[in-house]
Order: sequence, then C-alpha cells, then structure tokens
Amino acid sequence: MRCPFCGYTEDKVVDSRAGKVADTIRRRRECMKCGRRFTTYERIDEIPYMVVKKDGSREKFDRQKILNGLLKACEKRPVPMSKLEEIVDEAESYVAESPDRERPSSELGGLVMDRLRKLDKVAYVRFASVYLDFKDVREFMDELKDLLNAKTT
Repeated sequence: MRCPFCGYTEDKVVDSRAGKVADTIRRRRECMKCGRRFTTYERIDEIPYMVVKKDGSREKFDRQKILNGLLKACEKRPVPMSKLEEIVDEAESYVAESPDRERPSSELGGLVMDRLRKLDKVAYVRFASVYLDFKDVREFMDELKDLLNAKTT
C-alpha cells in the first residue's frame, strides 16, 4: 500500500473492522515515514453470479434490475417494500445455490412471478405482461383466465 501523502510503501494497520457494506473491510493505516493516517477499503473479489438469457447470452445477476421490475409492477399497489426485498433475496439465493453460479433467466423469472402471484394479483399480471412478452390480447386473456381459475379452485 502506498501512502497517499508521501508515496512511501510501508505502513502499519492501526484499526480494522467490517465496512458499512458487508463485503468490505475498512482499515485505518499509518504511514511509517510521514506518520499521517489514511483509510483503505478492501473488498473480496469473487466470481459474479450469471443469468443465461433466452438467446443464450450471459449477463451478471443484477439485484437492482429485478427490484426495478418489481417496483414498476407494484406501482400504486399496497405491496410493502420488505416483501419485494424478500423476493429479490430469494432470487439471489437461488442463483447462488447453483453449482456453476448461473441460472437460466426463465427459471429466475418463473420464481419471481410465482412469488408475486401469491403477493398481489394485479402486480403479477403487470409483471407477467412484460416478462412473458404477450404478443396479442388473446395471450393476455389466457393468463388472466388461468389466474381466475386458480383463484376459484
């Protein structure tokens, strides 16, 4: 580690603790030459979780992307934020549990839709209309009929 003030490469760690974000370590250091103190943050570098898209391409798992979709689907609906966080946490755990750290987006979307269906039917239909990419009104109506039939049984 180089001192940001004088550039000297030797320092000592004065204090070390977990950072505000759980995956970081905050270290307070003191330069052995000039005596000034500075803070460093260390992060564990790990292999990211991946999502395999419909076209076969892969992209990093993004919690925020799922949360944004849920927020949009639940707009003006009485769904607590804590429940949406639980769905996102469950989706992340599902990807993390995979032996090769990746899952198809269809499985991930299915999991999210299943949880949303139990939570709020209107939000479910909104999410499904985007996720399932309905081509026409008939497909949309079929999904609504399935939802109504499931509700009555």
